[in-house]
Amino acid sequence: MAQNTRTVPAGTPTNVTQKHNKGGIGESTLRPDGTLKVTGEFAYSSDMWHEDMLWGQTLRSTVAHAEIVSIDISEALALPGVYSILTYDDLPAEMKNYGLEIQDTPVLANGRVRHHGEPVALVAADHPETARRAAAKIKIDYRELPLVTDEASALAEGAPLIHEGRDDHHIGHVPHPNIVHRQPIIRGNVEEARKRADVIVEGEYTFGMQDQAFLGPESGLAVPSEDGGVELYVATQWLHSDLKQIAPVLGLPEEKVRMTLSGVGGAFGGREDISMQIHACLLALATNKPVKIVYNRFESFFGHVHRHPAKLYYEHGATKDGKLTHMKCKIVLDGGAYASASPAVVGNASSLSVGPYVLEDVDIEAIALYTNNPPCGAMRGFGAVQACFAYEAQMDKLAAKLGMDPVEFRQLNAMEMGTVMPTGQVVDAPAPVAELLRRVKSRPLPPERQWESAGEGADVRALPGGLSNTTHGEGVVRGVGYAVGIKNVGFSEGFDDYSTARVRLEVINGEPVAMVHTAMAEVGQGGITVHAQIARTELGVTQVTIHPADTQVGSAGSTSASRQTYMTGGAVKNTCEAVREALLEIGRRKNGSYHPAWATAELLLEGGKIVTDGGEVLADIAEILGDEAIDLELEYRHHPTVPFDLVTGQGNGHVQYTFAAHRAVVEVDTELGLVKVVELATAQDVGKALNMLSVVGQIQGGTTQGLGVAIMEEIIVDPKTAKVRNPSFTDYLIPTILDTPTIPVDVLELADPKAPYGLRGMGEAPTLSSTPAVLAAIRQATGLEINKTPIRPEALTGTL
Repeated sequence: MAQNTRTVPAGTPTNVTQKHNKGGIGESTLRPDGTLKVTGEFAYSSDMWHEDMLWGQTLRSTVAHAEIVSIDISEALALPGVYSILTYDDLPAEMKNYGLEIQDTPVLANGRVRHHGEPVALVAADHPETARRAAAKIKIDYRELPLVTDEASALAEGAPLIHEGRDDHHIGHVPHPNIVHRQPIIRGNVEEARKRADVIVEGEYTFGMQDQAFLGPESGLAVPSEDGGVELYVATQWLHSDLKQIAPVLGLPEEKVRMTLSGVGGAFGGREDISMQIHACLLALATNKPVKIVYNRFESFFGHVHRHPAKLYYEHGATKDGKLTHMKCKIVLDGGAYASASPAVVGNASSLSVGPYVLEDVDIEAIALYTNNPPCGAMRGFGAVQACFAYEAQMDKLAAKLGMDPVEFRQLNAMEMGTVMPTGQVVDAPAPVAELLRRVKSRPLPPERQWESAGEGADVRALPGGLSNTTHGEGVVRGVGYAVGIKNVGFSEGFDDYSTARVRLEVINGEPVAMVHTAMAEVGQGGITVHAQIARTELGVTQVTIHPADTQVGSAGSTSASRQTYMTGGAVKNTCEAVREALLEIGRRKNGSYHPAWATAELLLEGGKIVTDGGEVLADIAEILGDEAIDLELEYRHHPTVPFDLVTGQGNGHVQYTFAAHRAVVEVDTELGLVKVVELATAQDVGKALNMLSVVGQIQGGTTQGLGVAIMEEIIVDPKTAKVRNPSFTDYLIPTILDTPTIPVDVLELADPKAPYGLRGMGEAPTLSSTPAVLAAIRQATGLEINKTPIRPEALTGTL
């Protein structure tokens, strides 16, 4: 095979034909884990195995609020194969609680349980069935206590306090200890603005509790180390946050708790809190053996937080020509027994409660309650989902009362770049709200009565009820609905939000290779794909290795808040740029005398070569590097934010805003109350699509989750006992492929000048507006006022 021989001195320019690096940003490169996942070969955390490992099991409370009178482990401990049983009294450190912001969650219940399914004891045994049998033999005597289940019972005079003696930093500004956090936002003068309104609409809305319903249950493997520490392999969303919560309750310094991300089977916010991490480590250190914990689906419903259910009370006014005059609202979020991310969810719900509309006079209050219901925290949309459901219903009510087209009414009041938010923050990047609505409305509608086909009977798969064959079209009515939403990107309110990336550039087998090392949790969003694309773009290499995520590199923050491509992608870009500059310095030192371009031209790395901006090749990257390696680790931060004022809610609290619009087309069987979503068209501004295939996948996935919220997904908590009634995928329904409609996607790319490559975080926005769009379509089809989600068949037929 002929080889090209370089006969010119290093640094002598030649022409280069490759102007763009293959596999770089803007290309729809395939995911390296994609084929493994669809063929079943990908190793998830539940697949991990260690020689001589034990199995861990958690015993959880069977009641929602009770004093623990006694715990008897004797019979369980006597079972052959049981190595250890731990209760609160066995915890090794002075710190026995954990939490994302407020450390109010006990590792194991201390004399009292506050919700159904709270961990009380841990078992380690040589077989998972033995561990389960042992847990079942632990005898616990409970004395049940009065329940707090809603706003009325939480704030009533003499109400039981879920957490007595609170000393967290929120307690000083809440009117009752059963309120986790309160955020008002006051701007303008609502009372005066109300006088200008020709129409006023009010609404009370109920938003149900949802589960993240990731398919890979909580799981991990803890391995004791020779130095007295522990190695933890776990599926999580935020390695370093876990580390900061785990180490203190183990009584270990952070450097002795070494964490590595294992295969994650979805997250959507449900892995941002601790689940089995501490429990596995405690058992491993107690037995000096590796311990694996894998939840089954039933336990998973109790092992992580859920989306906050909410009550939302809204009032809007408008002039007769359709301009909004004012908005007043109160949002009550049920945070459950422990704080989790409730304070931040309150901040989001309040600051985004007006939607993507121009409103100068607002009076907003959002609170999160402590109750004896299941703990709630992060889930895709994070407070903005609940608000979008309510304010979009209000927009439809106003449009109807004014006799206006609902899309035109929204466009008339749509925000744009330069709009001032109710918090006083100026929207300083493109906000194409009106254009997104125009695009979804202008798309052709799908044909009606698609279930009918020439010469054949009805295709029941296209009908409400599907293969249950409940109708052949009689009583089926079409409806079309629209919605648009606004979501913040990144951590807000003054949080020190940063990401770290380490990048190493070296020559391996004669070829320049980049290694990217971050602690980013790949939970299915495609971050590892994008990191490789960024490295190829910035360093001009073909070969990129992604190092497994662990805590041996600086924090990458959480895979949440639509922030990872912006933040950790920004960190990878930032570090690659520094590596590139270091490489060019080596080149200048070695070859600068060969060509003046080394000193004067803008130099690029393309196709494994160092080139001028005119396309002249100065050198091969491999030749310049030689035996040297460049290895840098740098942090990246977005522009700063500030906390919202606790009285007025004013402040530049958010990093970036993102927008999406939906049009839903539904068929409703009005006799049986069954709904078939025919199409969910969407338009979204993503700033810059680094990988269009991944972008479209994220938009379609988020849209499908919003569909589930609209018509099927809800954790049912018994109001009399505060017990979860449907902890299984038999009774908690999520959309399947047969429920998922056609989802046409229209992507806008209007760059945000402050963001890396101009991109806009986009993973959460489609979950917001898909829900109210579906409900708006059902309203149009049925003529019913729908103020609760999810909507049930009995609500549509009046048979509640």
